[in-house]
Amino acid sequence: MIQRSLLRQSRAFCAKSRYTPTASPIRSQISPSRIHPLQERIVARYYSSTDTPKDGASSDATAAAEVSHSEIKDNDPVKKELESKSKEIIDLKDKYLRSVADFRNLQERTKRDVQSARDFAISRFAQDLVESVDNLDRALGTVPSEKLGQAESNKELVHLHDGLRMTETILMQTLKKHGLERFDPSEIGEQFDPNLHEATFQTPVEGKDNGSVFMTQQKGFMLNGRVIRAAKVGVVKNG
Repeated sequence: MIQRSLLRQSRAFCAKSRYTPTASPIRSQISPSRIHPLQERIVARYYSSTDTPKDGASSDATAAAEVSHSEIKDNDPVKKELESKSKEIIDLKDKYLRSVADFRNLQERTKRDVQSARDFAISRFAQDLVESVDNLDRALGTVPSEKLGQAESNKELVHLHDGLRMTETILMQTLKKHGLERFDPSEIGEQFDPNLHEATFQTPVEGKDNGSVFMTQQKGFMLNGRVIRAAKVGVVKNG
C-alpha cells in the first residue's frame, strides 16, 4: 500500500511541474575525443620450428621416395617369381607352336614322298620297257602300206600285222593305266620344247612354222607327267 501511494504522489508531482528529464551529468562529462576505438583482437599464430623446404628439395624428396618404392617393387620376390613363370609359359608356348609347325611340315613332306614313290615306283621298269615298245613299233613300220592293201595275195602278212597292231594297242592301254604314256610331237606339229624334245637336226621346210617339229625319229615317253625319255625330233629352221 505504501508503494502504491508513493507512486501516485510522484505521478502527480510530475504532472504539476511538467518535469522533463535532462541528460545525465555523468554522460555530459564524457567527450567524444576521449572515446577510443576498440583495439583489434589479438590472434595468436604458431609457426613450425623447422625450415620449410624449397621446391627443389621437395622434388628431390619425392624422387627419392619413388626410387625407394620402385626398389621395393623390384626386390619383391613374388613379383620376380611371377615374371619367371610368365617367361616359362611364353617359352613353352613358343616351343609348342614350333613343334606343331614342324609336325605339319613333316606330314606334308611324308605325304609328298609317299605319293612320289607311288607314282614313280615303276620308273626304272618303264625305262626298260620302252625299248620293247620301240621294237614293236619298228616292226609295224617295216611293213609297206602297199602290201597291206593287197589282202588276198598277202593274207598271212596282213593277219600278222593286224595281230601286232592289236598287241601294241592293248600294251599301250595297259601302260597308260599305270601312268606311262607315249607322245609323238610331229603328229600335230608342236613347237620345239627343250623340256620334252631333243632336236637331232634342223632344216628349212616350206609351209611349216619356224621352230616347229616336222619329223620324229624316236617317240617320247612320260610317266605321271614326268618325262622319262625325250622325243628325238627334227626342227624347222626357215631363214
